[in-house]
Amino acid sequence: MSRAMSSSRLRPLQRIAELREDEAAKRLLDQRRVLGERELRLQELTRYLAEYEGLASAQHPRLLMNRQAFIERLREAVALQAQLVEQARSQVEAQRAEWLLQHREVATLDRLADCYRRRERRIEEQRSQRQLDEFALARFVAADTPP
Repeated sequence: MSRAMSSSRLRPLQRIAELREDEAAKRLLDQRRVLGERELRLQELTRYLAEYEGLASAQHPRLLMNRQAFIERLREAVALQAQLVEQARSQVEAQRAEWLLQHREVATLDRLADCYRRRERRIEEQRSQRQLDEFALARFVAADTPP
């Protein structure tokens, strides 16, 4: 049997692919964590803006201007945070695609190794059967020849 076609030669490639898959999975988890944090921050800012907008309006013109300026800054913060959430979502999807690619590579190498192992078993079984046949034939020939 050729060494180029053995399942044991694939094992280092499988290990490398598994490490890459693990690293991609870790990066995906990190990106999901970042997305969760950004979504939470967006919810907090949105809630704070809604609460502040719902407060009674100030009567003094200067206080009214300050309140409006503050509300505008809050709206800008909400808009910026929404952009950050969308960026994080995009990064999660990109990292998910990378993980899927690595996962498929591992699965492909696993299937290939299984195929090689089945082939190696079949060759071994054929070799064993050939030895048994040769042994049986030798015994038959030995029993058939006169002493």
